Order: sequence, then structure tokens, then C-alpha cells
Amino acid sequence: MWILSFTPDWVFHSITLAGVIGIIAGFLLAFIPLVNKYKLAIQIISLVLLTFGIFMEGAILNEQTWKLKVAEMEQKMAEAEAKSAQENVKLVEKIVVKKEYIKTRGRDIVKYIDKEIVKYDTKFMPGGQCEIPKEFYKALNDAAQEPTK
Repeated sequence: MWILSFTPDWVFHSITLAGVIGIIAGFLLAFIPLVNKYKLAIQIISLVLLTFGIFMEGAILNEQTWKLKVAEMEQKMAEAEAKSAQENVKLVEKIVVKKEYIKTRGRDIVKYIDKEIVKYDTKFMPGGQCEIPKEFYKALNDAAQEPTK
């Protein structure tokens, strides 16, 4: 409620108390002749004050309940963000390790192919055809497999 944002709580406590005192005073002061004329007005105004005060007391209680729930959820969000940050660090570390493994594996395969191709470069078959060794196929297939680690 907008009225709760700028009015202190004690104002509404006072309004409720004034309503209760006014209703009691309306019944007790009915015996005084001068006040007896205003008995009904005092009771109606006191009843309106009491009703408004009780309504605002409920609004204050509701506002406090929601503030506690928001604070609790903010705490849970902070914990979840901290846990998420830790998990993100773990994921980044895994990605870096996997990328390095893939780079190293690629370099090893290139070195292996270069080493094995040298053996077969000098062997030309008649008619200008070149024999592709089985090691080359094996190295190519090994390079195409998903890295495991």
C-alpha cells in the first residue's frame, strides 16, 4: 500500500487505540448529560477509526510478511549465484583441459602421419600411382574419433 511507504507504523497503532478508547468512552460517557448528545457521533467516528486502524494493522502485518519472504528469497538467490559461479569455474576448467587435449592430440596425429608418409613417399608404383598405407587410414580414423579423457 502506498500509504505505508511514507507513514510510520505508530500512527496506525495510535488510530486503532483511539478507536477502541472512543468506543469505550462513548458507552461510559453516555451518563454525562452534556456528552450524551454526542454519544452517537463519538461512537460512529470511533468505529470508523477502529475499522481503519484494524485494516491498516493487517496491511502492516502483510507488508512485513512479504518483506521477510523477499529477504529469504534474496538470500537463496545469493546462495544459488555463488554455487552457480563455482560450477561455472569447474566447467571452464574442463573446457580448457579438453581443448588442450584436442590440440595435443591433433599435433601428435600430424606428427605421426608426417613420420609414416615419409616411408611411402619414395615407393611409386609403375604407372604413376601411389599406394596409400593402412597406417594412414588408421591415423585418419583415430583423428576422426571423439576424444576421450
